Amino acid sequence: MGTTVYERAAPAPEVVRHALAGAQARAFWLDDVVIERHPTLESRVEADLVVVGGGYTGLWTAIKAKERDPERSVVLLEAQRVGWAASGRNGGFCEASLTHGEENGRRRWPEEYDTLDHLGLENLDAIESTLERYAMKVDAERTGLLKVAVEEHEVPWLRERSHHDGATYLDREAVQAEIASPRYLAGCWERDTNLLIHPAKLVAELGRVATDLGVEIFEHAAVEALTTTADRVRLSTAVTEVSARQVVLATNVFPSLLRRNRLMTVPVYDYVLATEPLSEAQLRSIGWSNRQGVSDLANQFHYYRPTTDGRIVFGGYDAVYHTGRRVRARYEDRPATFERLASHFFTLFPQLEGTRFSHRWSGAIDTCTQFCAFFGTARRGKIAYAAGFTGLGVAATHFAADVMLDLLAGEPTRRTSLEMVRKRPLPFPPEPLASAGINLARWSMDRADHNQGRRNLVLRAMDAVGLGFDS
Repeated sequence: MGTTVYERAAPAPEVVRHALAGAQARAFWLDDVVIERHPTLESRVEADLVVVGGGYTGLWTAIKAKERDPERSVVLLEAQRVGWAASGRNGGFCEASLTHGEENGRRRWPEEYDTLDHLGLENLDAIESTLERYAMKVDAERTGLLKVAVEEHEVPWLRERSHHDGATYLDREAVQAEIASPRYLAGCWERDTNLLIHPAKLVAELGRVATDLGVEIFEHAAVEALTTTADRVRLSTAVTEVSARQVVLATNVFPSLLRRNRLMTVPVYDYVLATEPLSEAQLRSIGWSNRQGVSDLANQFHYYRPTTDGRIVFGGYDAVYHTGRRVRARYEDRPATFERLASHFFTLFPQLEGTRFSHRWSGAIDTCTQFCAFFGTARRGKIAYAAGFTGLGVAATHFAADVMLDLLAGEPTRRTSLEMVRKRPLPFPPEPLASAGINLARWSMDRADHNQGRRNLVLRAMDAVGLGFDS
Protein backbone atom coordinates (compact mmCIF):
# COMPACT_ATOMS: atom_id res chain seq x y z
CA MET A 1 0.00 0.00 0.00
CA GLY A 2 1.40 3.38 -1.04
CA THR A 3 1.54 6.72 0.72
CA THR A 4 -0.24 9.95 -0.15
CA VAL A 5 1.32 13.37 -0.64
CA TYR A 6 -0.04 14.38 2.76
CA GLU A 7 2.14 11.69 4.34
CA ARG A 8 5.18 12.17 2.12
CA ALA A 9 5.34 15.96 2.56
CA ALA A 10 3.80 16.50 6.01
CA PRO A 11 4.99 19.55 7.97
CA ALA A 12 6.75 19.30 11.32
CA PRO A 13 4.37 18.68 14.26
CA GLU A 14 5.33 21.98 15.87
CA VAL A 15 4.02 23.84 12.81
CA VAL A 16 0.60 22.27 13.35
CA ARG A 17 0.60 22.86 17.11
CA HIS A 18 1.51 26.52 16.65
CA ALA A 19 -1.19 27.03 14.03
CA LEU A 20 -3.98 25.54 16.15
CA ALA A 21 -3.03 27.17 19.44
CA GLY A 22 -5.78 29.59 20.35
CA ALA A 23 -8.20 28.57 17.58
CA GLN A 24 -11.74 29.25 18.79
CA ALA A 25 -14.11 26.27 18.83
CA ARG A 26 -16.95 27.85 16.89
CA ALA A 27 -17.95 28.41 13.28
CA PHE A 28 -16.27 31.44 11.75
CA TRP A 29 -19.34 32.29 9.68
CA LEU A 30 -21.65 32.47 12.70
CA ASP A 31 -19.04 34.59 14.48
CA ASP A 32 -18.93 37.00 11.56
CA VAL A 33 -22.59 38.09 11.32
CA VAL A 34 -25.53 38.84 13.58
CA ILE A 35 -28.60 36.80 12.62
CA GLU A 36 -31.87 38.36 13.69
CA ARG A 37 -33.60 36.63 16.58
CA HIS A 38 -37.20 35.57 16.11
CA PRO A 39 -39.93 35.19 18.76
CA THR A 40 -40.71 31.98 20.60
CA LEU A 41 -44.03 30.22 20.12
CA GLU A 42 -46.30 30.80 23.11
CA SER A 43 -49.85 30.27 21.87
CA ARG A 44 -51.78 28.18 19.39
CA VAL A 45 -51.30 29.14 15.72
CA GLU A 46 -53.09 28.15 12.51
CA ALA A 47 -51.62 28.46 9.04
CA ASP A 48 -52.08 27.29 5.48
CA LEU A 49 -48.51 25.98 5.43
CA VAL A 50 -46.15 25.16 8.29
CA VAL A 51 -42.48 24.61 7.53
CA VAL A 52 -40.50 22.65 10.14
CA GLY A 53 -36.81 23.58 10.10
CA GLY A 54 -35.05 26.93 9.90
CA GLY A 55 -32.10 26.13 7.65
CA TYR A 56 -31.77 26.79 3.92
CA THR A 57 -34.36 24.16 2.95
CA GLY A 58 -37.03 25.56 5.23
CA LEU A 59 -36.28 29.22 4.52
CA TRP A 60 -36.27 28.78 0.73
CA THR A 61 -39.54 26.85 0.95
CA ALA A 62 -41.21 29.54 3.05
CA ILE A 63 -40.08 32.27 0.63
CA LYS A 64 -41.15 30.37 -2.47
CA ALA A 65 -44.52 29.52 -0.92
CA LYS A 66 -45.23 33.23 -0.44
CA GLU A 67 -43.95 34.06 -3.92
CA ARG A 68 -46.31 31.51 -5.43
CA ASP A 69 -49.27 32.67 -3.36
CA PRO A 70 -48.81 35.89 -1.35
CA GLU A 71 -52.16 35.32 0.41
CA ARG A 72 -51.09 31.94 1.81
CA SER A 73 -50.29 32.10 5.53
CA VAL A 74 -46.89 30.54 6.18
CA VAL A 75 -45.34 29.71 9.56
CA LEU A 76 -41.80 28.42 10.05
CA LEU A 77 -40.85 26.55 13.24
CA GLU A 78 -37.20 26.15 14.26
CA ALA A 79 -36.17 24.00 17.23
CA GLN A 80 -33.20 26.22 18.14
CA ARG A 81 -31.95 29.30 16.24
CA VAL A 82 -32.43 29.89 12.53
CA GLY A 83 -29.34 28.71 10.64
CA TRP A 84 -27.45 27.39 13.67
CA ALA A 85 -26.76 23.93 12.19
CA ALA A 86 -25.42 22.95 8.73
CA SER A 87 -26.73 26.10 7.04
CA GLY A 88 -24.47 28.28 9.17
CA ARG A 89 -21.45 25.96 9.23
CA ASN A 90 -20.82 24.73 5.68
CA GLY A 91 -17.96 25.79 3.42
CA GLY A 92 -20.00 28.27 1.42
CA PHE A 93 -19.82 26.31 -1.84
CA CYS A 94 -23.08 26.75 -3.74
CA GLU A 95 -22.48 24.15 -6.46
CA ALA A 96 -24.79 23.52 -9.40
CA SER A 97 -24.77 19.72 -9.07
CA LEU A 98 -28.02 18.25 -7.75
CA THR A 99 -26.52 14.74 -7.67
CA HIS A 100 -23.35 15.11 -5.59
CA GLY A 101 -21.25 15.26 -8.71
CA GLU A 102 -21.41 13.87 -12.22
CA GLU A 103 -20.12 10.38 -11.46
CA ASN A 104 -22.78 9.73 -8.81
CA GLY A 105 -25.50 11.18 -11.03
CA ARG A 106 -24.57 9.21 -14.13
CA ARG A 107 -24.23 5.97 -12.19
CA ARG A 108 -27.68 6.27 -10.61
CA TRP A 109 -29.75 8.03 -13.27
CA PRO A 110 -27.93 7.56 -16.60
CA GLU A 111 -31.02 8.19 -18.73
CA GLU A 112 -31.87 11.52 -17.12
CA TYR A 113 -28.48 12.80 -16.02
CA ASP A 114 -28.24 15.38 -18.81
CA THR A 115 -31.60 16.77 -17.69
CA LEU A 116 -30.44 16.83 -14.06
CA ASP A 117 -27.24 18.62 -15.08
CA HIS A 118 -29.23 21.24 -16.99
CA LEU A 119 -31.66 21.69 -14.09
CA GLY A 120 -28.73 22.15 -11.72
CA LEU A 121 -27.26 24.99 -13.76
CA GLU A 122 -30.71 26.51 -14.20
CA ASN A 123 -31.23 26.28 -10.43
CA LEU A 124 -27.91 28.03 -9.74
CA ASP A 125 -28.84 30.81 -12.16
CA ALA A 126 -32.17 31.19 -10.35
CA ILE A 127 -30.40 31.49 -6.98
CA GLU A 128 -28.12 34.19 -8.34
CA SER A 129 -31.10 36.01 -9.81
CA THR A 130 -32.97 35.85 -6.49
CA LEU A 131 -29.98 37.24 -4.59
CA GLU A 132 -29.96 40.18 -6.97
CA ARG A 133 -33.75 40.70 -6.94
CA TYR A 134 -33.92 40.97 -3.16
CA ALA A 135 -30.55 42.76 -2.82
CA MET A 136 -29.29 39.96 -0.58
CA LYS A 137 -25.80 40.76 0.70
CA VAL A 138 -24.17 37.33 1.01
CA ASP A 139 -20.66 37.95 -0.44
CA ALA A 140 -21.64 36.05 -3.60
CA GLU A 141 -18.85 35.33 -6.10
CA ARG A 142 -19.51 33.11 -9.12
CA THR A 143 -15.89 32.15 -9.59
CA GLY A 144 -16.40 28.48 -10.43
CA LEU A 145 -14.74 25.35 -9.08
CA LEU A 146 -11.11 24.36 -9.52
CA LYS A 147 -10.58 20.61 -9.26
CA VAL A 148 -6.94 19.77 -8.54
CA ALA A 149 -4.81 16.65 -8.85
CA VAL A 150 -2.21 16.06 -6.14
CA GLU A 151 -1.39 12.45 -7.14
CA GLU A 152 -0.19 11.25 -10.54
CA HIS A 153 -3.09 8.83 -11.05
CA GLU A 154 -5.56 11.72 -10.72
CA VAL A 155 -4.22 13.69 -13.70
CA PRO A 156 -6.02 11.59 -16.39
CA TRP A 157 -9.28 12.05 -14.45
CA LEU A 158 -8.95 15.80 -14.88
CA ARG A 159 -8.22 15.50 -18.59
CA GLU A 160 -11.50 13.60 -18.90
CA ARG A 161 -13.42 16.24 -16.92
CA SER A 162 -12.08 19.01 -19.16
CA HIS A 163 -14.08 17.66 -22.12
CA HIS A 164 -17.25 19.19 -20.67
CA ASP A 165 -18.57 22.60 -21.69
CA GLY A 166 -17.16 25.45 -19.64
CA ALA A 167 -14.28 23.37 -18.24
CA THR A 168 -10.61 24.14 -18.88
CA TYR A 169 -7.76 21.69 -18.31
CA LEU A 170 -4.71 23.23 -16.63
CA ASP A 171 -1.32 21.51 -16.71
CA ARG A 172 1.09 21.74 -13.80
CA GLU A 173 2.44 25.13 -14.75
CA ALA A 174 -1.01 26.58 -15.49
CA VAL A 175 -2.66 25.35 -12.30
CA GLN A 176 0.19 26.61 -10.15
CA ALA A 177 -0.16 29.97 -11.89
CA GLU A 178 -3.72 30.03 -10.61
CA ILE A 179 -2.88 28.93 -7.07
CA ALA A 180 0.73 28.47 -6.01
CA SER A 181 0.71 25.08 -4.36
CA PRO A 182 3.79 22.98 -5.13
CA ARG A 183 1.63 19.85 -4.72
CA TYR A 184 -0.66 20.60 -7.66
CA LEU A 185 0.04 18.40 -10.69
CA ALA A 186 -2.91 19.51 -12.82
CA GLY A 187 -6.28 21.21 -12.56
CA CYS A 188 -9.65 21.56 -14.21
CA TRP A 189 -11.46 24.87 -13.86
CA GLU A 190 -15.24 24.61 -14.20
CA ARG A 191 -15.94 28.30 -14.55
CA ASP A 192 -19.70 28.46 -14.13
CA THR A 193 -20.68 25.65 -11.77
CA ASN A 194 -20.04 27.19 -8.36
CA LEU A 195 -21.11 30.31 -6.50
CA LEU A 196 -19.16 31.13 -3.34
CA ILE A 197 -21.33 32.61 -0.59
CA HIS A 198 -21.07 33.50 3.10
CA PRO A 199 -23.26 30.78 4.67
CA ALA A 200 -24.47 32.71 7.70
CA LYS A 201 -25.13 35.86 5.70
CA LEU A 202 -27.29 33.77 3.39
CA VAL A 203 -29.26 32.55 6.42
CA ALA A 204 -29.68 36.10 7.70
CA GLU A 205 -30.82 37.41 4.33
CA LEU A 206 -33.22 34.51 3.73
CA GLY A 207 -34.74 35.22 7.13
CA ARG A 208 -35.08 38.92 6.27
CA VAL A 209 -36.74 38.24 2.93
CA ALA A 210 -39.07 35.64 4.42
CA THR A 211 -40.32 37.98 7.14
CA ASP A 212 -40.63 40.84 4.63
CA LEU A 213 -42.91 38.58 2.58
CA GLY A 214 -45.06 37.86 5.61
CA VAL A 215 -43.68 34.54 6.88
CA GLU A 216 -43.98 34.13 10.66
CA ILE A 217 -40.79 32.59 12.07
CA PHE A 218 -40.68 31.10 15.56
CA GLU A 219 -37.49 29.89 17.24
CA HIS A 220 -37.06 27.42 20.11
CA ALA A 221 -40.22 25.73 18.85
CA ALA A 222 -39.26 22.06 18.54
CA VAL A 223 -42.02 19.92 17.05
CA GLU A 224 -42.45 16.74 19.06
CA ALA A 225 -45.26 14.97 17.19
CA LEU A 226 -47.51 15.08 14.14
CA THR A 227 -51.15 14.02 14.03
CA THR A 228 -53.53 14.27 11.10
CA THR A 229 -57.26 14.70 10.72
CA ALA A 230 -59.34 14.71 7.56
CA ASP A 231 -58.25 18.18 6.55
CA ARG A 232 -55.48 19.34 8.94
CA VAL A 233 -52.10 18.43 10.36
CA ARG A 234 -51.49 19.18 14.03
CA LEU A 235 -47.93 19.81 15.20
CA SER A 236 -47.33 19.55 18.92
CA THR A 237 -44.58 21.44 20.72
CA ALA A 238 -43.73 21.43 24.42
CA VAL A 239 -45.74 24.63 24.86
CA THR A 240 -48.62 24.59 22.42
CA GLU A 241 -49.99 23.28 19.14
CA VAL A 242 -49.87 24.48 15.56
CA SER A 243 -52.50 23.54 13.02
CA ALA A 244 -51.84 23.55 9.28
CA ARG A 245 -53.49 22.60 6.04
CA GLN A 246 -50.10 21.45 4.68
CA VAL A 247 -46.65 20.82 6.18
CA VAL A 248 -43.11 20.76 4.85
CA LEU A 249 -40.49 18.84 6.83
CA ALA A 250 -37.04 20.39 6.37
CA THR A 251 -35.27 18.88 9.38
CA ASN A 252 -32.54 17.22 7.28
CA VAL A 253 -29.96 15.63 9.62
CA PHE A 254 -32.23 15.53 12.66
CA PRO A 255 -34.53 12.56 13.38
CA SER A 256 -37.51 12.63 11.06
CA LEU A 257 -40.99 13.20 12.44
CA LEU A 258 -42.10 10.47 10.02
CA ARG A 259 -41.37 6.91 11.05
CA ARG A 260 -40.88 5.89 7.42
CA ASN A 261 -37.79 8.11 7.19
CA ARG A 262 -36.05 7.19 10.44
CA LEU A 263 -33.57 4.86 8.68
CA MET A 264 -33.17 6.95 5.55
CA THR A 265 -30.31 9.18 6.76
CA VAL A 266 -27.32 9.09 9.07
CA PRO A 267 -25.42 12.07 10.51
CA VAL A 268 -21.81 12.25 9.34
CA TYR A 269 -19.57 14.86 10.94
CA ASP A 270 -17.48 17.18 8.79
CA TYR A 271 -14.63 19.35 10.16
CA VAL A 272 -13.41 22.80 9.10
CA LEU A 273 -10.67 25.32 9.86
CA ALA A 274 -10.41 29.03 9.09
CA THR A 275 -7.14 30.96 9.07
CA GLU A 276 -6.64 34.41 10.45
CA PRO A 277 -6.70 37.08 7.69
CA LEU A 278 -3.56 36.66 5.62
CA SER A 279 -1.09 39.49 5.11
CA GLU A 280 -0.59 41.05 1.69
CA ALA A 281 2.70 39.19 1.36
CA GLN A 282 1.06 35.87 2.22
CA LEU A 283 -1.74 36.50 -0.26
CA ARG A 284 0.80 37.28 -2.98
CA SER A 285 2.65 34.05 -2.18
CA ILE A 286 -0.35 31.93 -3.14
CA GLY A 287 -1.89 34.04 -5.91
CA TRP A 288 -5.50 32.83 -6.17
CA SER A 289 -6.52 36.06 -7.87
CA ASN A 290 -9.49 34.37 -9.56
CA ARG A 291 -10.82 33.24 -6.16
CA GLN A 292 -12.18 29.86 -7.20
CA GLY A 293 -13.51 27.29 -4.79
CA VAL A 294 -11.11 24.33 -4.77
CA SER A 295 -11.59 20.60 -4.30
CA ASP A 296 -9.34 17.61 -4.83
CA LEU A 297 -10.23 14.21 -6.30
CA ALA A 298 -9.68 11.74 -3.46
CA ASN A 299 -12.47 9.67 -1.94
CA GLN A 300 -11.67 11.53 1.27
CA PHE A 301 -11.50 14.95 -0.33
CA HIS A 302 -10.69 18.45 0.85
CA TYR A 303 -12.54 21.64 -0.06
CA TYR A 304 -11.22 25.15 0.47
CA ARG A 305 -11.91 28.71 -0.54
CA PRO A 306 -10.93 32.32 0.17
CA THR A 307 -13.14 34.67 2.17
CA THR A 308 -13.74 38.33 1.45
CA ASP A 309 -11.60 39.37 4.43
CA GLY A 310 -8.51 37.45 3.32
CA ARG A 311 -8.88 34.14 5.17
CA ILE A 312 -8.80 30.60 3.84
CA VAL A 313 -11.53 28.21 4.94
CA PHE A 314 -10.25 24.62 4.71
CA GLY A 315 -12.33 21.52 5.43
CA GLY A 316 -13.22 17.96 4.56
CA TYR A 317 -11.21 14.71 4.50
CA ASP A 318 -12.48 13.05 7.67
CA ALA A 319 -16.19 12.22 7.55
CA VAL A 320 -17.01 10.65 10.91
CA TYR A 321 -20.07 8.60 11.82
CA HIS A 322 -20.85 7.89 15.46
CA THR A 323 -22.79 4.75 16.32
CA GLY A 324 -26.44 5.38 17.04
CA ARG A 325 -27.34 8.07 14.46
CA ARG A 326 -27.18 10.78 17.13
CA VAL A 327 -26.39 14.46 16.69
CA ARG A 328 -24.33 15.56 19.71
CA ALA A 329 -22.37 18.73 20.46
CA ARG A 330 -19.54 16.66 21.96
CA TYR A 331 -18.85 15.09 18.56
CA GLU A 332 -17.80 18.50 17.24
CA ASP A 333 -14.47 18.62 19.08
CA ARG A 334 -12.09 16.11 17.53
CA PRO A 335 -8.47 17.26 18.07
CA ALA A 336 -6.91 14.52 15.91
CA THR A 337 -9.02 15.56 12.93
CA PHE A 338 -8.19 19.26 13.32
CA GLU A 339 -4.50 18.38 13.55
CA ARG A 340 -4.78 16.27 10.40
CA LEU A 341 -6.52 19.08 8.54
CA ALA A 342 -3.89 21.60 9.65
CA SER A 343 -1.12 19.25 8.54
CA HIS A 344 -2.75 18.83 5.13
CA PHE A 345 -3.15 22.60 4.81
CA PHE A 346 0.56 23.23 5.28
CA THR A 347 1.42 20.32 2.98
CA LEU A 348 -0.46 22.15 0.24
CA PHE A 349 0.82 25.61 1.19
CA PRO A 350 4.24 25.32 2.87
CA GLN A 351 4.84 29.02 2.15
CA LEU A 352 2.12 29.79 4.75
CA GLU A 353 3.90 28.07 7.66
CA GLY A 354 3.55 30.33 10.69
CA THR A 355 -0.08 31.17 9.86
CA ARG A 356 -2.55 30.59 12.69
CA PHE A 357 -6.08 29.29 12.53
CA SER A 358 -8.65 31.54 14.17
CA HIS A 359 -11.57 29.07 14.17
CA ARG A 360 -12.16 25.32 14.19
CA TRP A 361 -15.61 23.79 13.98
CA SER A 362 -17.69 20.87 12.90
CA GLY A 363 -21.24 20.01 11.92
CA ALA A 364 -23.38 17.06 10.96
CA ILE A 365 -24.24 16.31 7.33
CA ASP A 366 -27.44 14.38 6.52
CA THR A 367 -26.24 11.50 4.36
CA CYS A 368 -28.48 9.07 2.50
CA THR A 369 -27.52 6.08 0.37
CA GLN A 370 -27.88 7.94 -2.94
CA PHE A 371 -25.72 10.88 -1.69
CA CYS A 372 -28.14 13.58 -2.77
CA ALA A 373 -31.58 14.67 -1.69
CA PHE A 374 -34.59 12.36 -1.77
CA PHE A 375 -38.19 13.55 -1.70
CA GLY A 376 -41.68 12.37 -0.89
CA THR A 377 -45.11 13.00 0.57
CA ALA A 378 -47.03 11.50 3.47
CA ARG A 379 -50.43 11.62 5.17
CA ARG A 380 -52.41 11.67 1.92
CA GLY A 381 -50.34 14.41 0.39
CA LYS A 382 -50.61 16.86 3.28
CA ILE A 383 -46.90 16.56 4.18
CA ALA A 384 -43.90 16.91 1.88
CA TYR A 385 -40.28 16.27 2.84
CA ALA A 386 -36.73 16.40 1.52
CA ALA A 387 -33.53 15.18 3.20
CA GLY A 388 -30.21 13.47 2.54
CA PHE A 389 -28.32 16.30 0.82
CA THR A 390 -24.87 14.85 1.73
CA GLY A 391 -22.61 17.86 1.69
CA LEU A 392 -23.41 19.45 -1.69
CA GLY A 393 -26.76 20.75 -0.53
CA VAL A 394 -26.49 24.53 -0.50
CA ALA A 395 -27.87 25.03 -4.03
CA ALA A 396 -29.90 21.81 -3.93
CA THR A 397 -32.01 23.15 -1.04
CA HIS A 398 -33.38 25.82 -3.42
CA PHE A 399 -34.34 23.10 -5.91
CA ALA A 400 -35.81 20.99 -3.11
CA ALA A 401 -38.09 23.82 -2.03
CA ASP A 402 -39.66 23.92 -5.48
CA VAL A 403 -39.99 20.13 -5.59
CA MET A 404 -41.82 19.99 -2.25
CA LEU A 405 -44.19 22.81 -3.17
CA ASP A 406 -44.88 21.08 -6.51
CA LEU A 407 -45.67 17.86 -4.65
CA LEU A 408 -48.03 19.63 -2.24
CA ALA A 409 -49.78 21.31 -5.15
CA GLY A 410 -50.35 17.89 -6.70
CA GLU A 411 -49.41 19.19 -10.12
CA PRO A 412 -47.00 17.21 -12.32
CA THR A 413 -43.98 19.30 -13.27
CA ARG A 414 -40.64 18.76 -14.97
CA ARG A 415 -39.15 18.39 -11.48
CA THR A 416 -41.66 15.89 -10.07
CA SER A 417 -41.42 13.68 -13.17
CA LEU A 418 -37.75 12.92 -12.46
CA GLU A 419 -36.86 9.40 -11.36
CA MET A 420 -34.53 11.01 -8.82
CA VAL A 421 -37.58 12.66 -7.24
CA ARG A 422 -40.04 9.76 -7.62
CA LYS A 423 -37.85 6.89 -6.37
CA ARG A 424 -36.74 6.51 -2.75
CA PRO A 425 -33.18 5.35 -2.08
CA LEU A 426 -32.43 2.30 0.01
CA PRO A 427 -32.45 2.93 3.77
CA PHE A 428 -29.40 2.40 5.93
CA PRO A 429 -29.64 -0.76 8.02
CA PRO A 430 -30.32 -0.50 11.76
CA GLU A 431 -27.50 -0.65 14.29
CA PRO A 432 -25.08 -2.31 14.71
CA LEU A 433 -25.06 -3.06 10.97
CA ALA A 434 -25.09 0.63 10.00
CA SER A 435 -21.98 1.44 12.02
CA ALA A 436 -20.13 -1.66 10.81
CA GLY A 437 -20.97 -0.97 7.17
CA ILE A 438 -20.16 2.75 7.22
CA ASN A 439 -16.84 2.28 8.98
CA LEU A 440 -15.89 -0.57 6.64
CA ALA A 441 -16.68 1.69 3.68
CA ARG A 442 -14.58 4.53 5.14
CA TRP A 443 -11.66 2.14 5.68
CA SER A 444 -12.03 0.93 2.09
CA MET A 445 -12.06 4.50 0.74
CA ASP A 446 -8.87 5.25 2.62
CA ARG A 447 -7.27 2.15 1.10
CA ALA A 448 -8.38 3.29 -2.37
CA ASP A 449 -6.76 6.69 -1.81
CA HIS A 450 -3.56 4.86 -0.92
CA ASN A 451 -3.85 2.55 -3.95
CA GLN A 452 -4.18 4.92 -6.92
CA GLY A 453 -7.94 5.20 -6.49
CA ARG A 454 -8.65 1.51 -7.06
CA ARG A 455 -11.90 0.49 -5.36
CA ASN A 456 -11.74 -2.80 -3.47
CA LEU A 457 -14.33 -5.57 -3.41
CA VAL A 458 -16.26 -3.91 -0.57
CA LEU A 459 -16.73 -0.65 -2.47
CA ARG A 460 -17.52 -2.42 -5.75
CA ALA A 461 -20.15 -4.55 -4.03
CA MET A 462 -21.74 -1.52 -2.38
CA ASP A 463 -21.77 0.29 -5.73
CA ALA A 464 -23.53 -2.68 -7.31
CA VAL A 465 -26.45 -2.63 -4.87
CA GLY A 466 -26.83 1.14 -4.77
CA LEU A 467 -25.08 1.68 -1.44
CA GLY A 468 -21.82 3.09 -2.74
CA PHE A 469 -20.37 5.33 -0.03
CA ASP A 470 -18.89 8.73 -0.81
CA SER A 471 -17.34 11.04 1.79
